[in-house]
Amino acid sequence: MDLDITAGQHNLLTLCALRAGNATLDWSLLARSAQSPEGLAALMDGQLREDSRAATKNRPLLQQALAAGLDDAHTRVDNELAAAGNVGARLVTVLDKDYPANLRLIGNLPPFLFYRGELDERDARSIAVVGTRQASEAGLRRAARMARELVEHDVVIASGLAKGVDAAAHQATLTVRGRTFAVMGTGIAAPIYPAENRPLAKAILASGGALLSQFWPTQPPARHTFPRRNVVTSGTTLGSVVIEASSTSGAKMQARLAAEHGKHVFLIRSLADTQPWAKKMLDDDRAILVTASSEITNRLGQAADIQRAGQQRQQLALAGL
Repeated sequence: MDLDITAGQHNLLTLCALRAGNATLDWSLLARSAQSPEGLAALMDGQLREDSRAATKNRPLLQQALAAGLDDAHTRVDNELAAAGNVGARLVTVLDKDYPANLRLIGNLPPFLFYRGELDERDARSIAVVGTRQASEAGLRRAARMARELVEHDVVIASGLAKGVDAAAHQATLTVRGRTFAVMGTGIAAPIYPAENRPLAKAILASGGALLSQFWPTQPPARHTFPRRNVVTSGTTLGSVVIEASSTSGAKMQARLAAEHGKHVFLIRSLADTQPWAKKMLDDDRAILVTASSEITNRLGQAADIQRAGQQRQQLALAGL
């Protein structure tokens, strides 16, 4: 299947594929700068209007890369689009109104997402249920129960398709016929990782859910991809509830990212009682202790209101504010 993309989308991907020597451009900077056609045109002309340290660093890189020509970047983009098309994936970018509303509100947003399945306006009212891959049986039960109870209150469940807590949350949501989407740590056309969750990924798609990826479609799993995946798992949701996570867990990183994003960070009591990092987040008022799912749902707005907030942010970008 060929991907039907606009000239603007192609230009944005081309910018992401540019290289200045061994350096690549800051994708979040590109995303912030390209949220309007005018901003994208300025980038294609070598202009970065943002006044930031990142812009100061990237401005000469952008101009150097553009001066070297676009042929290599166009080849990379076309190859990646072909790989995405081969698995039936689609593309959404910061230029598009259906870019996830919550994700548009963070500073380190990705310029694009490739996805399989369906995006849904209900995803604006979503919570990430996350935790360690080496979860205890009690942790798996808590993750499943949390997901089921949130679904009963019309909450969409997001997670990272990892084994352990992530898989338990996705599976429990499917069992009660809720909506779930998975944020992948690989490209959308790469083999599902971990391989044991390939049936789960297939079930998510069969249920009407979605698989999302912020990476080039052919990107394999790598050390740097999973921390970046946490950014999007936090960014696409209203908040993250952490079930089990050690001080070195990616779920702890997601809790920190969610706090930095201004999202809700929910920590269950068994985690707070056993992990010093969780207790410190609570003591610093950067997280909320929850003993029942209602303490989460009572803090959530409605999907339509959240969508409007994302649209307002895009309008500000269009106005150059």
